[in-house]
Amino acid sequence: MAKDNPAFSAIPKTPVSEGKASLSSQPGKSAALRRLGEGPEKVEKKRGRQRYVEKDGKCNVQHGNVRETYRYLTDIFTTLVDLKWRFSLLVFILAYAVTWLFFGLIWWFIAYCRGDLDHLGDDAWTPCVNNLNGFVSAFLGFVSAFLFSIETETTIGYGHRVITDKCPEGIVLLLLQAILGSMVNAFMVGCMFVKISQPNKRAETLVFSSHAVISLRDDHLCLMFRVGDLRNSHIVEASIRAKLIKSKQTQEGEFIPLNQTDISVGFETGDDRLFLVSPLIISHEINQQSPFWEVSKEQLQKDEFEIVVILEGMVEATGMTCQARSSYLVDEVLWGHRFMSVLSLEDGFYEVDYNSFHQTFEVPTPSCSARELAEAAARMDAHLYWSIPSQLDEKVEEGTEKGDKVDKERNGNLTSTESESKV
Repeated sequence: MAKDNPAFSAIPKTPVSEGKASLSSQPGKSAALRRLGEGPEKVEKKRGRQRYVEKDGKCNVQHGNVRETYRYLTDIFTTLVDLKWRFSLLVFILAYAVTWLFFGLIWWFIAYCRGDLDHLGDDAWTPCVNNLNGFVSAFLGFVSAFLFSIETETTIGYGHRVITDKCPEGIVLLLLQAILGSMVNAFMVGCMFVKISQPNKRAETLVFSSHAVISLRDDHLCLMFRVGDLRNSHIVEASIRAKLIKSKQTQEGEFIPLNQTDISVGFETGDDRLFLVSPLIISHEINQQSPFWEVSKEQLQKDEFEIVVILEGMVEATGMTCQARSSYLVDEVLWGHRFMSVLSLEDGFYEVDYNSFHQTFEVPTPSCSARELAEAAARMDAHLYWSIPSQLDEKVEEGTEKGDKVDKERNGNLTSTESESKV
């Protein structure tokens, strides 16, 4: 156990306290903030309350001064899919209404140019469209032309209004409206289908713990958070990744307000690939490659950063890619805590208690940084190495004693031989 390790006993342990995050002063930061048009204190107060990614996964970024708005029209399909539902329904209705009105006006114009409206009720006259007359004389047949346009484009079948074979321009217009109507149907129905089948709502059933924790795991400090899936249908090929969002100043003096740094959650070992059937605790070992290598408990409370976690996978029912996001601010990272267990074995199955999903409890944890902890452990290992004799040293001493004994025996034999020779 970690608490039995002599290296940990030399590290002071302090109770966990949750403090509000405060911005650390950095060179060059005030100049960058002044360029934003606001004073440093005002902007820093806003930064303390704002998130880059909200807890529900929405990105707190707005794009302003976008001049090349025509680029949205070049990808009109994605633009329509990304619209809110009320605007999508409005575009859907207008797309059909405009085409019906447009072709209805053309049908009326053909009848007007041919003089069909002047021969209403004349059986000897062959019009372009039979029975194309209006309910009110002021419309001059436009109502009938509009209804004929709807019947043509929706292919619901003609009634007593039907095109005749004596009108070539009407035949051409009929073909054009049929083709264009099919294109409008394919485009609008496709947009609505994609919008309905978007996995945004599926992402709402992927939950993250409200807090992240830092505690010991296998004698190493680890940053941990928990993820879970509320549905019985699973996320296929689920993967997790994390980013550290923190301001940074380069050696050249450039200030980067939202610098992104990868936080390893098992990409090298494959631990980032999840079998998300029950809630899992995602662990990031704080080692020399970790951005938290030199962060202690005291420094954590004074620092300012945001940890963005991203869970991706395919929806089992539709095969579409789903992404869920969340984030943790400094005051949402609990030092010296561990997550409560949510799994229990019932009669033939495992039960998940989501009432304990966000709950944590305190555990003994060193308040120093991972670097200081590793150095203390190294010093303790070195002390134990030099204080405990090894088996090789014992063999060397044993061999030395045997050699001394043999030398004494030889010296004794030589002395007795010399005495005998003298006699």
